[in-house]
Amino acid sequence: MFSLNTLPLKKMQTTPQQLFTAAQQQTIVNAIKNAELGTSGEIRVHIENTCALPVMERAIEMFYSLKMDNTELNNGVLVYVAIDAKKMAVVGGESINIKVGQDFWNDVIAQLRSSFAQLNYTQGLTDAVTEIGKKLSHYFPIQNNDTNELTNDISFGE
Repeated sequence: MFSLNTLPLKKMQTTPQQLFTAAQQQTIVNAIKNAELGTSGEIRVHIENTCALPVMERAIEMFYSLKMDNTELNNGVLVYVAIDAKKMAVVGGESINIKVGQDFWNDVIAQLRSSFAQLNYTQGLTDAVTEIGKKLSHYFPIQNNDTNELTNDISFGE
């Protein structure tokens, strides 16, 4: 798990969905699908404007709300972004947290922060998802009987 409270995000005056075009949203979803091709792990992205709770508390709340803990191997990863609040967190299930060190989550956040600083939200998220997928495939390779346990769609809050 990792959080960062000061991200260079532009202030939203609309819904989080409107930050991304339909094509950009599909690019992120495709990155999730591709990342999951080599792993039994599950990756989700959740984006909202505000974050009234401490960022990690809210990200964990969303992790459970999105049923990321219901994967068979407890190897789901949630990338959480609160645009207006300028907060971000990455939350991994217990099994993946045991396998990867804090440095990995730090690297994911650093990469995201760099992309977001240049307002490259879509590229930042797709790169982060790709890196998470590589790490998941290393520790949790795809199984013969693997099923996609969770939707690959981006979830949006308020």
